[in-house]
Amino acid sequence: MQDKYNKIVMKHTPKENVIKNALMTFIYGGLFGAVSELLLEGYMLWFSLSRKDAGVIVIITLIIISSILTALGIFDVCVSKLRSALIIPITGFAHSMTSAALEYRKEGLVLGIGANIFKLAGSVILYGIVATYLFGILRLIIMGG
Repeated sequence: MQDKYNKIVMKHTPKENVIKNALMTFIYGGLFGAVSELLLEGYMLWFSLSRKDAGVIVIITLIIISSILTALGIFDVCVSKLRSALIIPITGFAHSMTSAALEYRKEGLVLGIGANIFKLAGSVILYGIVATYLFGILRLIIMGG
């Protein structure tokens, strides 16, 4: 019975074109990187910033853009069309935070948004902190202080 069910599921599961998806991700991810680099160079030129300071402004810009696109319902459509080209850590994190805030906004600022905003991003924060701590200890051991 289970085997028959698995055959039906496999028959109706859409097949993905891995090569096409990889190519789309490469192209759109490259375009996304190029736009980010243009922003970086522009911020350095327009505001006479160092590369490091302009990089921070680029990150803030990407966070704002992805949050606005999420609020307008455009981010999910872009991700489904462009595949994983937009799911880079900073935009994906901003998207998860904005999605949670939008989902729970009717429950109020404290019990809605405040209590639930990290539901999607909490695991990323947790494992990011743990990984940073472990790699810091490893570096301390290897480098000797």
